[in-house]
Amino acid sequence: MDDQNKNPVPVKEREGTFYGWYIVGAMFFATFIGVGTRQGFGVFVKVWEEDFGVSVGLISVAAGIGWTVNGLIQPLSGRLTDAFGGRRVLIVSLALMGVGTIAIAAVPNVYVLIAVYGFFLSAAAGGVFPTPMTSVVSRWFQRKRGRAMSFVAAGGSAGGLIMVPFAAYLLIATDWRVAWLAMGAIILLLGLPLLAIVVRSDPADMGLEQDGGPEEEGEDSHSHGRPTIRVAPPLETKNWRDSFHSAPMWQLSLAFWVCGITTATIAVHFVRWAESEDISAGTAALAFGVLSAINGVGLILVGSISDLMPRKYLLGAVYWVRGLAFLALMLLPGTTALWAFAVLGGVSWLATVPLTTGLTADVYGLRNVGTINGLINMAHQLGGGLAVVVAGFVFDIWDTYDPVFAAGAIFLGLAGLASFAIRERKYSIRYQPMPEATSLPPIPAASAASDGD
Repeated sequence: MDDQNKNPVPVKEREGTFYGWYIVGAMFFATFIGVGTRQGFGVFVKVWEEDFGVSVGLISVAAGIGWTVNGLIQPLSGRLTDAFGGRRVLIVSLALMGVGTIAIAAVPNVYVLIAVYGFFLSAAAGGVFPTPMTSVVSRWFQRKRGRAMSFVAAGGSAGGLIMVPFAAYLLIATDWRVAWLAMGAIILLLGLPLLAIVVRSDPADMGLEQDGGPEEEGEDSHSHGRPTIRVAPPLETKNWRDSFHSAPMWQLSLAFWVCGITTATIAVHFVRWAESEDISAGTAALAFGVLSAINGVGLILVGSISDLMPRKYLLGAVYWVRGLAFLALMLLPGTTALWAFAVLGGVSWLATVPLTTGLTADVYGLRNVGTINGLINMAHQLGGGLAVVVAGFVFDIWDTYDPVFAAGAIFLGLAGLASFAIRERKYSIRYQPMPEATSLPPIPAASAASDGD
């Protein structure tokens, strides 16, 4: 493959900002509009309940199928990313996601909504975030992997801050069909061209190295527990199936399954819960925007700090803080619970994404990073798919979400324990000794990445 033979650009010849950061910026924006649009689903639950004449539980089926389909797609999108390069997967998937978003504007009933949102749109979204994006970031960054991934994930927080209130505004000012049409147009006219122009699958495609090259003289890589050359982590394997023979795969998957349960429940039912507490949809959307703003700042801090210390401690703490947020929803009165959750949830919301994907790449290496990330992300989405349906029918039967919030708090406590138990210093590439003279050959880039990726 031609890309494999390109000579990396010497450190002294490179000037300016490392190109990987431009890729991070483009993926931030794509995540902003893509994840932001999907987070807006909950804004429309009540209006669909009235327009279609169905229960919250049946609308939750659309969301539940969507999360499940999205999860089942994750390993496939990861495998395609490993085989053909992240750029191609991202471009095709984001284009289909834009088409699916516009198609929702035309759905006549809840069953077509289930088909369009639950299957088509959610499958397309599975090829955008998180697996292909985090896999591309893993190839471009090692020393600053946590920071880079946190910037990409912060796009989802920015989407919650802006796109969710924007969807609520469009719903109030026009109607729900115009809102979905507008969001789809933004994806196709702004997000897709930017992604296509900027993103490349692998630094080797541009004659570059991870992080732009080795740390410059005078920088102490060991102070952060990282080597300056590529070393294979102990659990890196030629076959992704072998990852299931090691504990970190199960620990990360279990914890991320709980993450999916709790984030999906809030994404779909937060506004409906607020309305059941006599809080307006606009106020609930504003609170979710505040949550997202806090989370955006927290993501950058957590991602950057995680490059300086074991990631598992931050990951476990994030799950426990989110557990407190769920207890607040159950124990505090309506408006107080709303804003307490906005603060506690904001500290912990999407911070699990860069920590989990960063740990996965650190522990299992780059050879099958897309596929392994996809499998762990599948656990997340399957948990979410189950949770949104259960939560919807719990509300239909008992007219309260308290049992759902209590279960979420318990599960989050267990997810924190699973994260703390990961033997990161034993398995992570960041804590492996450096070879004295030579390093391993580079991981092969995607087989089809040479022509345009």
